[in-house]
Amino acid sequence: MKDLQEYSHKRYNPLTGEWVLVSPHRAKRPWQGKSEEIANNIKPAYDPECYLCKGNKRANGEKNPEYKDVYVFTNDFAALQKGTKEFSYNQGLLRAEAEQGICKVVCFSSDHSKTLADLTLSEIKKVVDVWKQEYQALKNEENINYVQIFENKGAIMGCSNPHPHGQIWSQSTLPNEVVKKDTQQEAFYNKNKETLLHIYSKEELKHKERIIYENEYYIIVVPFWAIWPYETMVIPKQEQQSILDITEIEKTAFAKAISYITKVYDKIFDCSFPYSSGIHQAPTDGKEYKYWHWHMSFYPPLLRSATVKKFMVGYEMFGSPQRDITPEQAANTMRTIGNKYFATEKLSQV
Repeated sequence: MKDLQEYSHKRYNPLTGEWVLVSPHRAKRPWQGKSEEIANNIKPAYDPECYLCKGNKRANGEKNPEYKDVYVFTNDFAALQKGTKEFSYNQGLLRAEAEQGICKVVCFSSDHSKTLADLTLSEIKKVVDVWKQEYQALKNEENINYVQIFENKGAIMGCSNPHPHGQIWSQSTLPNEVVKKDTQQEAFYNKNKETLLHIYSKEELKHKERIIYENEYYIIVVPFWAIWPYETMVIPKQEQQSILDITEIEKTAFAKAISYITKVYDKIFDCSFPYSSGIHQAPTDGKEYKYWHWHMSFYPPLLRSATVKKFMVGYEMFGSPQRDITPEQAANTMRTIGNKYFATEKLSQV
């Protein structure tokens, strides 16, 4: 619809029940604000000062093994801890509760110079294997009712170490964003007897406007309700509650999707593209969650160039999220880059 590309409007996010303001005309405004410094300097394959590199000592004195592929350890400075004292505080409107959890660090590779975009398909598949293993292991832990897998890439996303790594935080209750998605997906499933994202993915496949990649098992789409300029979501075509449902052949397809989107990101502004990514999936409290449909989201902050960042301030803080370039414009940019540099048949040879 042409009006969506020209006039201010709101878009509804059925996963959270929230709205985002879209202002296409603002993309034409001049920019005199802050420009970020993007570090594109070449990193060594091994950094003797990096506490994530193989063989190096971490802050707690432990020494990393001489690992080659994926290495997992419990975070030395975990935000959540197992065995925290149980307590609650309730004084009128002043409420607090104890929260337990386990936080882990996942090093994607022993090569300090790489990112997910630089890894081969077989290397990314090993990362997916570890995600599945850790999700299952944490699921079996007492008092662990949700597992959040995520990655912060780039200094402007708060990443304190450039070594290729992500994290897994697990906890005894559901975090805020998951509560929203749990509520919305359950209500939708009870009404439609299909998962929300199963129906949504079929609608996107019909329209084709926002899909930037598709293989037999997954699509990558700029969500209709996207907040971040080049936000994307990887959605399995089949109804699946968690990554434990991924078969061996689907794992290869998932690795291809991750490889594709991370490579495309690096081509948008010819830089190591920063982002936060995360996998939302069913809680791990032992209940049945037929209404959940797992998905992986990428939230990149870059807006106009490698140095101009999208800031969530002012109206976004006090009103609601707002974006300038439309999801369709962002999808077209990424689809054009993907078609030019990373055709599916070429990607399969990575």
